[in-house]
Amino acid sequence: MRDWSNIEGSASLLVQPKNKQECSIILKVCYGCNIPITIIAAQTNLTGSATPKSGIILSTSLLTNINIQLDSKLEEVLCPVGINLEELRNKVLDLSNQKLFYPVDPTSRNNALVGGTILCNASGFIPGEQGATRYWVKKIEFLLPNGNLVDITRGNYLSENGFFTLDYNNDIINLPIPRYKRPQIKNASGLFSSDQGEIDFIDLVIGSEGILGMATTCVLGLAQKPKDYLNLFLCLKDENQAIDLYQYLYQYFNHDMSKISALEYFGHNSQTYMDNKDFLFKNKTDVGVYIKIPIYQESMDQKVEKWNDILSNFDNNIDVDNIIVLNDSYSWNKFFEARHSMPDNALRKTKKIGGVSIITDAIVPPNNYKEYVTKVHKKLQMHNIEYLLFGHLGDCHLHFHLIPSAKQHDISLEVYDYMIDLSTKLGGVYSAEHGTGKRKRNDFRKCYGDKAVTMVQSLKQKIDPKFLLNRGNIVQPIDSYETN
Repeated sequence: MRDWSNIEGSASLLVQPKNKQECSIILKVCYGCNIPITIIAAQTNLTGSATPKSGIILSTSLLTNINIQLDSKLEEVLCPVGINLEELRNKVLDLSNQKLFYPVDPTSRNNALVGGTILCNASGFIPGEQGATRYWVKKIEFLLPNGNLVDITRGNYLSENGFFTLDYNNDIINLPIPRYKRPQIKNASGLFSSDQGEIDFIDLVIGSEGILGMATTCVLGLAQKPKDYLNLFLCLKDENQAIDLYQYLYQYFNHDMSKISALEYFGHNSQTYMDNKDFLFKNKTDVGVYIKIPIYQESMDQKVEKWNDILSNFDNNIDVDNIIVLNDSYSWNKFFEARHSMPDNALRKTKKIGGVSIITDAIVPPNNYKEYVTKVHKKLQMHNIEYLLFGHLGDCHLHFHLIPSAKQHDISLEVYDYMIDLSTKLGGVYSAEHGTGKRKRNDFRKCYGDKAVTMVQSLKQKIDPKFLLNRGNIVQPIDSYETN
């Protein structure tokens, strides 16, 4: 009854169907008998979207009844939704003789289930749209709230005049497309939308956080696996230099940051909360950048020489001899431990001082990013709130991890609201990868406005009139919307 958000939940019954027929029966019974139902996968989300508030919990963990089928020519894989994401990734490598791979690699990939990653549009370390699940989903076998099955193939079911038309319960319903303007940046805030009312149904489903139905199987696209990677860790003098490096690489790669497989940042206070910091950093004031570079045709030596030139042309003050190459197992394990130790150590500190951690997920367009981080730093330091900053520099998407004391709880929430308002003002959104769930409903409202809330509620009411399925995700049922 709790997901990783740690929000308290309640329910009366847990069901674990093993195939789509059992799922359909359960949905039909709940729809017909007015029973709330929450669909859960591995519950790795941080926003409470898998937290039940009443009724039945439907777990997808046993939906593994079909065999994974790989098509090397089409570069795609058919798989069940109940399989672990990392298990799928490894299976694709085995079935393709290490030639193909599934690129999406969120931090929770060892825990998350495939179906959950689709309905939350999980994203990983690869910058740009290729780092998110949406880019790779070709087909979804999908059960609507009333238990009816639809096969959704990308490109086959497009909206007309701002609506999708469905045969539903012996009637015809028109599903209105949300038309709120969606910033064209890394974005996991609310349903996919189009101000022109033109959308593919599969995009409406991906990232819908379960309010439109549940997936039972899917077909995912694959990519050619690089023969190797060059892994580099750079120490830079400050945050401005790190953001300048991003902007330099953004121009170098002609605005296609997916040419690299990761560009990660370790900034303010990261060293304080990082294991193995002495292995990575020489100066206490340095910030760090990790770059993962795919190698296809070139040799490792050729790639090293090329990146020596790239980094020297960015700033000839970078000492390439001090760049750490993480390609041996010892160096990589040291870095991996350091990367994953920061949030754990920060959470321990918060618990020790009796506070509640706040991890932000806001993002703004790259041209406004320096202004955003400068103002947030100033606000946090003005109130003397402990925090660290790290995240996905390749998308200009960094996480401020607040570590307030118990006495600072109220002011830290005020600062959080300031950060959300500022991101909206600068053309961004409150959530780049974690979604909305139940925890961030008010952020959705503040970001897109009351009209957007009404749009999502109207869509939800058409397909689920009593808001039974995953009730409370993104928006509240009509007439019961909460502002906190």
